Amino acid sequence: MVVLSQPPALEHCSLIKTCKPTCVFTGIPVIDLRDPEAKTLIVKACEEYGFFKLINHGVPMEFMTRLEAEALSFFNLPQSDKDKATPFGYGSNKIGPNGDVGWIEYLLVNTNPQLTSLKTLSENFCSYAVNDYILAVKRLAFEVVEIMADGLEIEPRNVLSRLLRDEKSDSCFRLNHYPPCPQLQALSGRNLIGFGEHTDPQIISILRSNNTSGLQICLRDRTWVSVPPDQTSFFIGVGDALQVMSNGRLRSVRHRVLLDSMKSRVSMIYFGGPPMSEKIVALPCLMAKGEESLYKEFTWWEYKTCAYNSRLGANRLGLFEKTANASL
Repeated sequence: MVVLSQPPALEHCSLIKTCKPTCVFTGIPVIDLRDPEAKTLIVKACEEYGFFKLINHGVPMEFMTRLEAEALSFFNLPQSDKDKATPFGYGSNKIGPNGDVGWIEYLLVNTNPQLTSLKTLSENFCSYAVNDYILAVKRLAFEVVEIMADGLEIEPRNVLSRLLRDEKSDSCFRLNHYPPCPQLQALSGRNLIGFGEHTDPQIISILRSNNTSGLQICLRDRTWVSVPPDQTSFFIGVGDALQVMSNGRLRSVRHRVLLDSMKSRVSMIYFGGPPMSEKIVALPCLMAKGEESLYKEFTWWEYKTCAYNSRLGANRLGLFEKTANASL
């Protein structure tokens, strides 16, 4: 299977899984960042869902639409031109090195200004659309985790944000493009999965997408539900590292993306990660007296290596659970 301007025949997609239709979920917590109760509401949402929609976030809509337009211009290039960008973060079809595939193409870059490889693709793309957007979303990430720290009564309140602000922070940014798939009509009501189920390894993920459906999250009862799209808002997800640091109080959200038969989906995700050498361990201030940590201590490098050497849908944290809690 390859991603081309002309979609491949459905039989070429045999490696992509299908799933049954799911309901649209109207219970996604919607949080106004300027609400005086935001700190309490964010913690509650992260405890119940590991996921919420953020409004009144302060990121200019112009930054979002400009980057989306630049991304579509790039993804609409001939495949031969896009392939030239492979050394600089372009990929398609394969999701990791372990056999996972999807109906997807993407650009993946480190958010360290010295390493941002999109500058090699197009001066306009990098200098304006990408840089403006990344800087704005990074500031938003810092603010969200500091408000979250307030809600968790963590002191100092920069315990989480300092990891994202660190000049050695292993944060990254990803642009995903899911081309339309007219062949879906041949599946008799079933859906093709464009990006398989997984949790994000980092501390926090900040997602914005165009007004195309496809994102789904898995609830506590293992029910999959569809998230209504909203191109003006951000969707915030808890990552595995934050689940460990909160000793399981906040849960990383398992999610996936389904394909649309007629519309392309473009998503932009900032993944806030700590420095490679940072030790990931339950924060003592979030543990009751005598409470044991659920996970073994590890560095971000160790966990990232494990995560990217496993299948997409694996329970990556399972390998780091303490033996007494392995069944949790």
